[in-house]
Amino acid sequence: MLSAFSGEGRPSVSTEVLETQTVVIGAGVVGLAIARALASAGHDVIVLESAGRFGEGISSRNSEVIHAGIYYPEGSLKAELCVAGRQRLYEYCQTRKVDHRKCGKWIVAANESQNGKLKDIQAAAARNGVELTLHDASRITREMPEIRASSGLWSPETGIIDSHGLMLSLLGEFEDAGGQLVLRSPVEAAESDNHWHCLHVGGDHPLTLKAKNVINAAGLAAVPLAKTWAGLPDDFKPEQWFARGVYFSYSGQTPFKTLIYPVPEPGGLGVHLTLDLAGQARFGPDVEWIETEDYTVDPNRQETFARGIRQWWPGLDPARLQPAYAGIRPKLVGPDGGFADFRIDGPEDHGLPGLVNLFGIESPGLTSCLAIADFVKRKLN
Repeated sequence: MLSAFSGEGRPSVSTEVLETQTVVIGAGVVGLAIARALASAGHDVIVLESAGRFGEGISSRNSEVIHAGIYYPEGSLKAELCVAGRQRLYEYCQTRKVDHRKCGKWIVAANESQNGKLKDIQAAAARNGVELTLHDASRITREMPEIRASSGLWSPETGIIDSHGLMLSLLGEFEDAGGQLVLRSPVEAAESDNHWHCLHVGGDHPLTLKAKNVINAAGLAAVPLAKTWAGLPDDFKPEQWFARGVYFSYSGQTPFKTLIYPVPEPGGLGVHLTLDLAGQARFGPDVEWIETEDYTVDPNRQETFARGIRQWWPGLDPARLQPAYAGIRPKLVGPDGGFADFRIDGPEDHGLPGLVNLFGIESPGLTSCLAIADFVKRKLN
């Protein structure tokens, strides 16, 4: 897979220059899905991961929800890849025995002023090929007497998944196809010229990798790496903002068997209730715009969480809310920027053969991972 390369222009920061066919930067769920797809298609693939284990970034800090494809504008990549990816993901989990459950979810209007928003969500989902059913308060009361809502949308295609189990499966199939995962190997700089891409890799054994194909799926680090990428046109080096979302766990049992979401808020989907595969509840994420990568969970946010949740679950016991963890969404627009789609820039965009950059891969990235992988593969053909 790797072969020694000798030639002029060897960078002084590296002691060795090696040549390979294809490199994927980032071993999160999207990077592993891409690597698996390319290795299965016959590529010699190396995955470079800066951390000591795979999936330690965005992929380990989400709600593990399989999304139906409800909220995204018609024709957007998020809509297309979520709907296609969701079906693929359910099929993959069933055939590979990855733990998951299609538990469905309710989107609830806490008061009558939000009823119109639910109708808008239903219409937008229908344009994406996702059918939701609208129910009045009496139906919700029969289904979930603990919930206070004036109406609600039922999404039968929403589910939950063991994201670590999914990544283990993807990694196993990638390695079975001849791929190689290399940990503790941060890409510190990159340059493209003459149909080659040179990656200067740090870590304990610095080297330079020359590759015909490179996929930048580095999550939060994808934009910073592109910013310094020599030979990449400036128009393809976007800005990035961080939106932190914190989660609170809920000790003991709740009466709920499905996910419950409020009407969405700017920057996210509102503080919602999700379940893990053992049935334990957690709430989140909220939205907080931050300047630098920081996963601190402020216990004082408990009061804000409780106030929001009580709008639709009056019986919440705030004392049972416990700080859990935080995730960060890599946003391509700031707090006032509105919707931002996935951005997947390939050779037909920036003009560099064999290079694909993935930016803004936030939710529904997990749901979309298999569809994203096929999308990237097509860009390299």
